[in-house]
Amino acid sequence: MDAKIRKVAVIGTGTLGTQIAVLSACFGYSVSVYDTDADSFRKAFENVRDFVKNARREPVVRAEDWEKGADKVKFCQDLKETLRDADLVIEAVPEDLDLKRSVFGRIDEFAPRVAILATNSSSIPISKIESATNRPEQCVNIHFYYPAMGLNMVDIMGGTRTAPETIEAGKAWIRSIGCVPLAVKKEILGFCFNRIWRVIKREALYMWAEGFVDFRDIDRAWMIFTGMAQGPFGLMDAVGLDTVFDIEKVYYNESKDPIDHPPEALEAMVGRKELGTKTQRGFYTYPDPEFSGPDFLKG
Repeated sequence: MDAKIRKVAVIGTGTLGTQIAVLSACFGYSVSVYDTDADSFRKAFENVRDFVKNARREPVVRAEDWEKGADKVKFCQDLKETLRDADLVIEAVPEDLDLKRSVFGRIDEFAPRVAILATNSSSIPISKIESATNRPEQCVNIHFYYPAMGLNMVDIMGGTRTAPETIEAGKAWIRSIGCVPLAVKKEILGFCFNRIWRVIKREALYMWAEGFVDFRDIDRAWMIFTGMAQGPFGLMDAVGLDTVFDIEKVYYNESKDPIDHPPEALEAMVGRKELGTKTQRGFYTYPDPEFSGPDFLKG
């Protein structure tokens, strides 16, 4: 446990917010969470169980410890109660700038003055959010991947006025929960590895949407090449195809380059509520997707 951070508050208990909360509890932090959907933590944790069970890499903590960690997380129905005595607040709401700024404004109002305010955004720089608070020096990007799958790396990036002490405290906390901080020295959309992953994701979506290659073969190639339990489309299902669409729109809105616009075929899937693991149907059908079968890699 990092001595400077004792209590962690997570706002938004979707797939990643839930993993962040449970992982923090596993490493001895006091953790409280808040979501407008009182059932979201339970539903998201059911997916986390599947991620841990199907991970080919060693998860950050053992499967049984995820269960114990979840029992320690306090779900609050009041934001003010959630933020009481928090040293680190992590926002993990949907990828919408206006929403994140609104949430940050409310967090700033109720969180202790000493608290660090972090966003788990997959693409939006904290510099676009920090002005919604009165403490830009304590605002930071802290972006997780999937610790339940063994992806124990975390992007960390400051904004226009983030204090060096905030970055150092964030890096120390990331290390204290068994993860590796990927420090971004100069602001860039998408941070460190997420920007690299985004290039792969964009090309995979383009090849599928334009009918060049079946998405299963792209996943097979990726799984064989990397040894991972899922390919890009399986990973996008885990993230949530609505979230993937929103992230792609962030890149497009920044560049205005047509190549960055998410495919219409992906937008259609989102419209049909085929969102991946959270709706049991996306590119694959869950809870037993094709890629988890013994013969999938045989083609």
